[in-house]
Amino acid sequence: MLQVCLNGTRGPGDSAVVPMSPESLAESAARAVAAGAGEVRVHPRTPCGGTSLSARVSGPVLSSVRAAVGRGVRVTTAAAAEPDTGRRVERIRSWAVLPDLVTVDWHEPGAEEVAGVLLERGIGVEAGLWARTDGHERFARSPLAPRVRRVLVKVPYPPAGSGVAEASRSLLSGLELPPGVPVLLHGEDAGVWPVLRLARGLGLVARIGLEDTVLLPDGTRARSNAELVAAALTS
Repeated sequence: MLQVCLNGTRGPGDSAVVPMSPESLAESAARAVAAGAGEVRVHPRTPCGGTSLSARVSGPVLSSVRAAVGRGVRVTTAAAAEPDTGRRVERIRSWAVLPDLVTVDWHEPGAEEVAGVLLERGIGVEAGLWARTDGHERFARSPLAPRVRRVLVKVPYPPAGSGVAEASRSLLSGLELPPGVPVLLHGEDAGVWPVLRLARGLGLVARIGLEDTVLLPDGTRARSNAELVAAALTS
């Protein structure tokens, strides 16, 4: 299965084709799903371009994208959108339109509290475990670990001391995961394509999109998320 990550924290300064508004995100999502993406991840953005957990920002985005693709939408609770844990929890409690899966980066302060309130609201939790952080150790000790729906493993580029594929294998082999929990593996920037091929070879969930890279495998700039999806399915 392939996830498309539509925008992340990128903006027009990274690429003119990064979707920002609810309407452009919905259109990009629909085209990516038509190209073969199995699920959609999005970062709701304010009119000024900042990432946000506000219900007034996330609600229209989730509604528009869901209407366009006819399926659930994934988001994240990364501290970059709201550094204060208490305010993050308040934002989540205020959501009227709910995503079906939310990533919680376990190395960030307040991860347990954020995951807890998501579960209370009946929202699926994806545990984000990043290489070169203590997130995987915290997650292994967490009483919430058995309740997550999926684990996302991120290998930032460049990895320290080895190639990105080798770093990915090393990280995966050291994880202590609840039985039967699926894993999404992804890289970023120059590491995107090697990690995507590894994920597909291992039978894991893979992802691609302008959040992770603006370049196709041959180094040319992607014209859309759909073009990245099409390239991922043939790489």
